[in-house]
Amino acid sequence: MTISVDHIRAAQARIEGHVERTPFSHSATLSQITGAEVFIKFENQQFTASFKERGALNKLSDLDDAQRKAGVIAVSAGNHAQGVAYNAQRLGIPATIVMPATTPLTKISHTRAFGARVELIGETIADGMAESLRMADEQGLTFIHPFDDEAVIAGQGTVGLEMLEDVPDLDALAVPIGGGGLISGIAVAARA
Repeated sequence: MTISVDHIRAAQARIEGHVERTPFSHSATLSQITGAEVFIKFENQQFTASFKERGALNKLSDLDDAQRKAGVIAVSAGNHAQGVAYNAQRLGIPATIVMPATTPLTKISHTRAFGARVELIGETIADGMAESLRMADEQGLTFIHPFDDEAVIAGQGTVGLEMLEDVPDLDALAVPIGGGGLISGIAVAARA
């Protein structure tokens, strides 16, 4: 499936009222330093302090009844884990999160506090990925990829829609890139 702005708009309608529409505020300091008008999107104001909540909620909201009942599994060392765990708890969906054994205790405890079963596997995300997929298959769980998933990307793309709704004449968007889900969704929204 190719993600379109229609998928992102549908995600925006689906998650509206369940995630924060975060401020997109002018930064006088960065504008002065750069000689440009700079705006910052405050995704740290989401309940879990990350944009990852948007994609997780969109994916979870798109599950059918059987998938919800069976539960979900994700692999993450922090933000995606908390976004999935928090929203799964809100929706009454059992969640398992695979985290590397090296994950900071605070991220593990926050994820558990959101009701998820946490499995510490391996030293890296890559170590846990194969095991997560095996567990998903063996236990009939829906795997929620942290970035390589159409519903997750569409959810992350809502950040771009909000930015362009607030300041329609933006010349450029600076977006951090980890796995690529955020930039993929924002790029689709911006291009449209």
